[in-house]
Amino acid sequence: MTTLKLGVLTLSLLLATPVLAGAAEPDVWITIGSDALVPARASFQGQGLELPSVVREKDGVAVLRVPASQVEKLAEVMHSKLNRCAGFIAHDSEAQALAAVEAGATPRVAPALVSYTLDNAATVNALLPQVAESSLRSTITSLSTSWTSRRYNQQGGLDAANWLKSRWTTLAAGRADISVAFFTHPASTSPQPSVILTIQGTSLPSEVVVLGAHLDSINVSGSNLSAPGADDDASGVATLTEVIRVAVAKGYRPARTVQFIAYAAEEIGLKGSAAIAAQYKSSGKNVVGVLQLDMTNYRGSSYDIVLVSDYTTAAQNTFLTNLIKQYMPGVTSTSTRCGYACSDHASWYNQGYASSIPFEALMGQDNPYIHSVNDTLTQTAGSAQNSVKFAQLAAAYVAELAKGTASTALDTARP
Repeated sequence: MTTLKLGVLTLSLLLATPVLAGAAEPDVWITIGSDALVPARASFQGQGLELPSVVREKDGVAVLRVPASQVEKLAEVMHSKLNRCAGFIAHDSEAQALAAVEAGATPRVAPALVSYTLDNAATVNALLPQVAESSLRSTITSLSTSWTSRRYNQQGGLDAANWLKSRWTTLAAGRADISVAFFTHPASTSPQPSVILTIQGTSLPSEVVVLGAHLDSINVSGSNLSAPGADDDASGVATLTEVIRVAVAKGYRPARTVQFIAYAAEEIGLKGSAAIAAQYKSSGKNVVGVLQLDMTNYRGSSYDIVLVSDYTTAAQNTFLTNLIKQYMPGVTSTSTRCGYACSDHASWYNQGYASSIPFEALMGQDNPYIHSVNDTLTQTAGSAQNSVKFAQLAAAYVAELAKGTASTALDTARP
């Protein structure tokens, strides 16, 4: 038996070992929006499968006990029928799933811990012009072509995590206030680690601003098929990476601590972000805002940026709208509804943190090629231009929520 060592993480080829004849298939406890039950049941029946029965349902959220082999089929249904990615949350135990459904769909966000002010224009205006399409495109290309898939439990998923950690470490070279580390998940949850880059705050280091995207990719037609995931979500990881590059190039030093997180295992139930958000909550971390970037490079609607209104925080969504109006003239925005657990922002929202997700299109008009072999840069004519506006919005979000300063001198920081 061969193993791959990745820091403290060891991936055994046992992951690829089939379940022995007669052995019980492991179950996964899922919470899912009640509105998804009818289309999911119809789709499963059309494939000759029976959707597992509902264990508990309350306030628009249901608990299912799903055989592990059917989790990806559920992900396929959520995307094809409801335009959700992933659209459900996988839990480690029945108790956790039941606790989540008891919480229901009631907003769990505490009163805002910060004032959403627009008073750091010098820093915003130093960062935004440095965002470069070529740099975004380079990262998307690397992530979507270097491995057959970035699936959470395959070699490519581990290699992508190693590559990204190395890339972020290189970008942060020479900055003692910046660190890069793996967040290692239990092997049963995700052999792929999440990657976290931290810029230590200068005057308010205990207050944390989080920006995230998910590192894994999936092909719902088969786990061994190619899953380039250029838009879903290499584009989001590239957007994070570009904000990091620009921040370092301009000598940005935030007042509040800023963390950039590439989550593992989003596609099979938000596992990476759920673990991180839960740990931050249990340890009392003062996260004052969370921004999720999941699919930024496909313009499916006439609007440039679409803010998801449900399972997000209204006050922070208004803050993002004001950032667009103030610093991104000509960029249009609107809102849309997605449904339960559309992406990693839901993990933070469920822990009571202020969360938002600016998206590439109105629901139903987003990239139809995701979760397939065709999610490549070809769908955007080989360009990452659509991600530029999202990187600029993310940079403005950092500058105005984490505050701090950056060099305003004219330079040639653009690649």
